[in-house]
Amino acid sequence: MVLKFSLIVVFLVFHFFTLEAISKNHNNNHNVVPKKSLTDFVVRDLTRIQALHKRVIEKKNQNSISKWQKTKEESNKFYKPPVVSPAAPPEYFTGNYSSQLVATLESGVSFGSGEYFIDVFIGTPPKHFSLILDTGSDLNWIQCVPCYACFDQNGPYYDPNDSFSFKNISCRDSRCQLVSSPSPDPPQPCEAEEESQVCPYFYWYGDSSNTTGDFAVETFTVNLTKPNGESDLKILENVMFGCGHWNRGLFRGASGLLGLGRGPLSFASQLRNLYGHSFSFSYCFVERNSNSSVSSKLIFGENKELLGNPNLNFTSFVGGKENTFYYVEIKSVMVGGEVLNIPQETWSLSGEGVGGTIIDSGTTLTYFAEPAYEIIKEAFMKKIKGYEIVESLLPLKPCYNVSGIEEMELPEFGIMFSDGAVWDFPVENYFIQIESDEVVCLAILGSPKSALSIIGNYQQQNFNVLYDMKNSRLGYAPVKCTEV
Repeated sequence: MVLKFSLIVVFLVFHFFTLEAISKNHNNNHNVVPKKSLTDFVVRDLTRIQALHKRVIEKKNQNSISKWQKTKEESNKFYKPPVVSPAAPPEYFTGNYSSQLVATLESGVSFGSGEYFIDVFIGTPPKHFSLILDTGSDLNWIQCVPCYACFDQNGPYYDPNDSFSFKNISCRDSRCQLVSSPSPDPPQPCEAEEESQVCPYFYWYGDSSNTTGDFAVETFTVNLTKPNGESDLKILENVMFGCGHWNRGLFRGASGLLGLGRGPLSFASQLRNLYGHSFSFSYCFVERNSNSSVSSKLIFGENKELLGNPNLNFTSFVGGKENTFYYVEIKSVMVGGEVLNIPQETWSLSGEGVGGTIIDSGTTLTYFAEPAYEIIKEAFMKKIKGYEIVESLLPLKPCYNVSGIEEMELPEFGIMFSDGAVWDFPVENYFIQIESDEVVCLAILGSPKSALSIIGNYQQQNFNVLYDMKNSRLGYAPVKCTEV
């Protein structure tokens, strides 16, 4: 079985461009990817995978959950959960949603980033910031004044002195147990006798990406869609976040990060305290080559339009709720209609939380653990005939010279989950153009030195993806995200 792949209308792009390339080509065709930039974003992805794997091995996620359980059992003298203001009708908190929290979502390509950005208003009075959307981590954080070591971002840094609602969390506050204490340099860890000392935090994403600063609470403002379709603003008070004074890594263009993982610090989990266990959220990633004028939505709360989509499929989340990550269980992979012979243990999630497959908005491509990747790659190479293989374009393989070909045929690709659900991808979600119309490559890689497999954001383009926490399942439906 094959799909028709038109090189005229194809939007197979991954846009980890340099800022210089962005400025030169902003109004031109974005359907190509420089070799160097491709290598850069793959290196970032692989570093992230190792960090996620290490986080599982060291049980950092489980420790965070256990700390949260202990915190709730202790005195709530200091604890103030997030609240919604102004007051909402009772059904707003019980799961019988009459409204939604909605935020604008766009590709970060215009800022030279490979992630997706969400618009959030922080502080009182509220100021606009663009944060990276990350379902693979928990902490919400933003670059803060004074910024002693910060990366370049679009717009000014957040200044807590400009906000009436900013409050530091002290070392004595039980919530301080939820974050990792940094090393003595730059800030000092908490000391028992220092009652007024601000709670320091440290959060790492990989060898070159981390944030360090003060743990605090602040007011976040997002859009509210009323039942009649009108838009209004909704204020969320006492949201825990990191005010980062030392930040480094490949967070190009963003002001910080909005964590949507399953751990207690994430924005999703803090909203769950309001919605209850029936809480859900959904997003739709526009095409990677879209500029900042093209956007979609991230919806917190019930998405009735998505639930009514006849093409909506579900697969169950697996693994305990003590994990930060959203695990799904793969049974098999199909290439050109053929179910590949991949050992089932390749997809297994151990009792210690090692291995398995996660869906992650913060990783770009899809990465399969060995031997799955090699088997998938060989299957594509076996089924694709009549095109010259290009060997020089690393790290993606296989790559094909399609010079002079207006339309080529590529095998279908899909994932079958253990509960019977199937996720079929359009060809533009698993093949990518490199530098010119003359070369296309498989946009799937292996995850070396890690048993973890990841379904990244490139494969999620133009799918409305639902995280249904009430029923512990992932939903996905093919849509044109610009129309959501």
